Amino acid sequence: MKSGRFLTLFVWIYLLFLYLPVILLPLFAFNTGKIIAFPLKGFGFQWFYELAKIEALHTAVWTSLKIAIITSVLATILGMFASRAATRFSFPGKGPIMGLIMVPLVLPEIIVAVSLIVVLIKVMGLGLSIWTIILGHVLICVPFSIAILNGAFRSLDKSLEEASVDLGETKWTTFRLITLPLVMPGIISSLLISFVISLDEFIIAFFLTGSEPTLSVYIWGMLRFPGRIPAVMALGTIMLIVSLLLLTASEYFRRRGLRRSGVQDVGGFI
Repeated sequence: MKSGRFLTLFVWIYLLFLYLPVILLPLFAFNTGKIIAFPLKGFGFQWFYELAKIEALHTAVWTSLKIAIITSVLATILGMFASRAATRFSFPGKGPIMGLIMVPLVLPEIIVAVSLIVVLIKVMGLGLSIWTIILGHVLICVPFSIAILNGAFRSLDKSLEEASVDLGETKWTTFRLITLPLVMPGIISSLLISFVISLDEFIIAFFLTGSEPTLSVYIWGMLRFPGRIPAVMALGTIMLIVSLLLLTASEYFRRRGLRRSGVQDVGGFI
């Protein structure tokens, strides 16, 4: 009985520690005062209007959107290839190879960033640009894409593909007309998850950015100016809402794909 109460208390403390900053973010974003402190002065949208006047912010948003879109597409395509190979074929070293591909899930991002700097600048002689950021983001997004698409391909009935081939269709036509529509919810989920990860990521973007800072790097720069902190709160609130909406949509498509395949859901983001 005591252990149950202790566990409940621990859960509440953990949730409070985890979500209290998230709750305070929109709270101060709508505060009309410049000082981040209680009591609040009033309710208003002035800091959101302030964001529309910052030209550098608009450039950073556009840069982040370009990076996130390209990253999500590339990571999902690579994730499809890897998931297809892992679930449909057997080849020597399959386990270790897939394990190495999934390593970025547990590898500190600063290690990835520093390693890429050494390889790209010192070894290959390339300069920093949005493409170096995309490369780093693809590296960390592919494992998430594989984790999502593995479930989609495993739940796919092989007999449907075999029947299509027996009826005279080519493998490409079978993939396009049979496989692709059935795994499409997983593909959409992968695109959304990769987009959110790339959009919110800071460490790799900070180390690999060139002359075009991403949104997360721009926010870090704004924090050095106390007068800009309320605007940062407003921008953080917008990013929080967008991220939650995209994650919810991703989870919806993931579960939809599992339901269509008749597979029981045993996990997820929500």
